[in-house]
Amino acid sequence: MVKSCLILCFFALLVIQARSDLADDQEHAQHPRLQSSRDFEALDEELDTRFWHDKAQSILADKLAGHKKLNENRAKNVILFLGDGMSVHTIAATRAFMGDSNKQVFFEKFPYLGLSKTYAVNERTPDSANTATAYLTGVKANYGTIGVNAQVQRGDCVTNSSSHVQSIGQWAQEAGKWAGLVTTARVTHASPAGVYAHVSERNWEHDGEIISSKCSPDVNTDIARQLVEWPVGQELRVIMGGGRSYFRDQSQHDETGVSGLRTDGRDLISDWREIKKQQGAEGKYVWSLKGLKETDISKTDYLLGLFDTSHLPYHGDRRRTHYEDAEPSLSDMTEAAIKMLSKNEEGYFLFVESGRIDMAHHATKAMKALEDTEEFAAAVELARKMTDEEDTLIVVTSDHSHTMSINGYPYRRQNILSLAPNLADDELPFTILSYANGPGFDDTYSTKDGRIDLSHADTTSAEFEFQATVPLSSETHGAEDVGVFASGPFEHLFTGNYEQSAIPAMMAYAANIGPFAKDKINEQ
Repeated sequence: MVKSCLILCFFALLVIQARSDLADDQEHAQHPRLQSSRDFEALDEELDTRFWHDKAQSILADKLAGHKKLNENRAKNVILFLGDGMSVHTIAATRAFMGDSNKQVFFEKFPYLGLSKTYAVNERTPDSANTATAYLTGVKANYGTIGVNAQVQRGDCVTNSSSHVQSIGQWAQEAGKWAGLVTTARVTHASPAGVYAHVSERNWEHDGEIISSKCSPDVNTDIARQLVEWPVGQELRVIMGGGRSYFRDQSQHDETGVSGLRTDGRDLISDWREIKKQQGAEGKYVWSLKGLKETDISKTDYLLGLFDTSHLPYHGDRRRTHYEDAEPSLSDMTEAAIKMLSKNEEGYFLFVESGRIDMAHHATKAMKALEDTEEFAAAVELARKMTDEEDTLIVVTSDHSHTMSINGYPYRRQNILSLAPNLADDELPFTILSYANGPGFDDTYSTKDGRIDLSHADTTSAEFEFQATVPLSSETHGAEDVGVFASGPFEHLFTGNYEQSAIPAMMAYAANIGPFAKDKINEQ
């Protein structure tokens, strides 16, 4: 009996030891101790306990000071900055791209931060159409639809105007304010279209797309026409971005000799000019940075700038391809828009989108996404310097996330675009930034050789497609919440976690316009 007990105890000890060894192995695998980087030198102050306490004290003091006197002035002006596809991971990676994780992207300095839920009525992972409807009109919609409620299904050939939902741009116009939009995408693209358009299909940017969908362009008005002909679009004082080809017929050529895409024989840019002439207004159309710089804002009533046949170039590509003297940056357009809209004593609403962060992520070209995010932050900083926190509310957010993540165990100031310092279990390197899916799979896996060795790849090239787990020609959006940053009147409303559709309600309340004006809220 004693012998049996000893044997059982011995085996029990072996099991316990094995479990302990396994736990230790798992701990080492989950939290490896890597070799210190020879390139890393700690900042002297960061070695001192007092430095971190002083830093925390400064942050705490700022927050306490902010809560002593809430800014409850009425917002004369509201500017909504939209980083398309700018996930929280994108912002964090941009800090590292700027040089160090202790950096702050400018709008991270805003005093109030929240998170918004981005899902569509019928889809968990949203697109830029239904999200634009949410953050501009206060109504959640179905995937792929713009400016209509969820009674409308994507691609419906006939929609009733009763399903149309108004944007904060329209609320501003009805209150006597001016409204405008700026984007690095086409001005007819999903996000900016949310300011003025109502369509069941986001791709209906010109009449040819409606015909391709087997619907009638006589029954359905394309987005470019709505911008020029319908009341909200027609009264936008500033329209700047890309997409010239969507306004002209295939038989017509633009200023650079490129043919249009329309099939109805229309030149909507000429129509826009004629409408302004009939209104007795000074409407200025420009198609280059030179034209924008030469525009006398003081003598201009309406400004239409279409600077490319389609989307504007990625910000980094502007430098690499010498386009910076030909087409304006997001900051250039933002500055001109604020100067233009500031002429109205009643104030304004301005929508500013960095549209190509999203497109770079779809291509798994992370460097371009970070370059565009950095320029986006510069445009926000410019806007904050040009305006007064006492009367101008600036809100910065994103429509949806992407699948990019920051992984491995990179050294503190290691180039975020490089390879992780630790090898994978197959003894091959992997990139610090990677995607759950997308074209970067071609840099990840080979049918013939298995996982690809990136030891000699130039991952810092702007054209490098970062590793992806699942092969897709275009990387997908993500479904997690996105950040909302606020500075100015009623900035404190934007804290917490809330529906994306609450964003225009809070902006409208701050400006006392539309269905969420103070008197209308009290009536309910």
